[in-house]
Amino acid sequence: MTKEKSPRKEKSTRSPIVSVLGHVDHGKSSILDAIRETNIVAKEAGAITQAIGASIIPLKVIQDKCGKLLDKLKMKFSIPGLLFIDTPGHAAFTSLRKRGGALADIAVLVVDINEGFKPQTKEAVEILKNTKTPFVIAANKLDLVPGYTNKKPGLLVDLEEQHESTKQMIDERIYKIIGQLYDRFKMGAERFDRVEDYTKQIAIVPCSAKTKLGLAELLMVLTGLAQKYLEQNLKIDVSGPAKGTILEVKEVEGLGKTMDVIIYNGTLNTNDTIVIGGVHKPIVTKVRALFQPAPLHEMRDKKSSFVCIDTVVAAIGVRISAPHLEEAVAGMPLVSCEDDEKSIDKAKQKVQSEVEEVLLDTGKHGIIIKADSLGSLEAVLKLFGEKNIKIRKASLGAITKKDMTDAESNYEEDPLLSVIIGFNVELGKNVETSKRVKIITGDIIYKLLDDYLLWTQEKKKALEAEQIEQLVRPCKLEILQNCIFRQSNPAIVGVHVLAGILKVGTPLMKTGKKLTEVKSIQSEKENLRRVEQGKQIAIGLPGVMCGRQIHEKDILYSAIPEQDFKKLKKLKKYLTPDEIQVMKEIAEIMRKDNVVWGV
Repeated sequence: MTKEKSPRKEKSTRSPIVSVLGHVDHGKSSILDAIRETNIVAKEAGAITQAIGASIIPLKVIQDKCGKLLDKLKMKFSIPGLLFIDTPGHAAFTSLRKRGGALADIAVLVVDINEGFKPQTKEAVEILKNTKTPFVIAANKLDLVPGYTNKKPGLLVDLEEQHESTKQMIDERIYKIIGQLYDRFKMGAERFDRVEDYTKQIAIVPCSAKTKLGLAELLMVLTGLAQKYLEQNLKIDVSGPAKGTILEVKEVEGLGKTMDVIIYNGTLNTNDTIVIGGVHKPIVTKVRALFQPAPLHEMRDKKSSFVCIDTVVAAIGVRISAPHLEEAVAGMPLVSCEDDEKSIDKAKQKVQSEVEEVLLDTGKHGIIIKADSLGSLEAVLKLFGEKNIKIRKASLGAITKKDMTDAESNYEEDPLLSVIIGFNVELGKNVETSKRVKIITGDIIYKLLDDYLLWTQEKKKALEAEQIEQLVRPCKLEILQNCIFRQSNPAIVGVHVLAGILKVGTPLMKTGKKLTEVKSIQSEKENLRRVEQGKQIAIGLPGVMCGRQIHEKDILYSAIPEQDFKKLKKLKKYLTPDEIQVMKEIAEIMRKDNVVWGV
């Protein structure tokens, strides 16, 4: 491997970190690829720098591509360029976290101009809103608007040259996106050239990743926004210690465990001491080597060769080889420090306090949340917390036996909290599922919440239905004429179930006092446990004599205990209209002696 030395600077403005989000198939990767390809001039070296997990587009390249467009902004640019995170999508965005929120300074939300907002688009906006990340909308697939034809270079000229009906269709599609953004999120938006105030309106740039039209305008708006509104956030002391976030931990042949890291502050050198946030405790290690892709190699190509470098300066993506990375997890914070006990302890406290902001263990009743990275765990926690869902524990990694035990311990008090939510994680090895624990996993945060809320509704119904089964239900019977089969001990009579459900054990009454209870139910010589309305059956009644306490054509009611009656009133939705009517009749009978019975 070759060694390349990077010059060390002092004060600097770093490149803004840009993330690309959007619904599946709306063109996130295509936009990212098109932006990179647009800026690589026939493999000319230096046009674009491939970093680990990121692509650095220098300001000169943006100026060359945007030309006169940038002159209109009349700005003096101090940012060195844009650092695009190469992995598009919510999972990558939520994984990348720094203290106080998202690592990305600004985002591109990719929306298919012909389809508008989809579930993942809405999720992306929710995430951006929660992390207070400014964003631009790339209304992609402009080339697929019916009747659209490429006329001249330059997006606005091209739009102006389209047929009137096509122009109208484009406007309709853009205004649909504007409407969707306002209706759901109360956010204002407008086509980028019509925006009056970038602090109040989100810019929509119509574009096509396929034809590359509109990409210059997209880069211009991103650069302008970053320069105008983020400049103060981007000022860093590059000579200071490095601060970063782990993008991915992977096994590399010949190197063992390595980390792909985005460094957003300071400088990192080979042999520097680094402290990484850990699930249980901080990891202290030394940088063995720093790697970047060789020039003109596509970073995601497995055959790409890497060069070993001495130093990296923020903002940059870099691969770090170091010992003791077995416990390292995506999304964890990383800082470099001096190699002495005091500095290391201070760095440990710093990174671990950041981790403990997110990791939870309340020991109280609540659901368990597991996620693959610190940032995504934070996003899931925020979402479930907004719905006031009780959370017992939030941690990283696969679902463990301990998680199962903790979740199951909630069951007796509240079965709706006997739940484990897993974002991008699986069940650990040798972990057995339990009928008492509901496990909900997935890779879309908002779907996890929807699935949980849907499950709680269904579970609540099932529990209430189960509860009803424990109560004496409303029932009304008529003793049939000529159907007294035994006078007493027990009396056996034929009855018609006029309303409700009759079960073995149901207490019966005529005038407000329990007379007897159903000892047995028989139909055509078959013993039954329960029968429904409309059935004619024979029942055994102990403690009564036909002709004395009961007679042919008598109407009998279930003798519902007052406590059961009150519970049934709350569970009315599970009763039939006939059962509700029987409850009214029972209440009338009981209130002759006690006017507030069952109230």
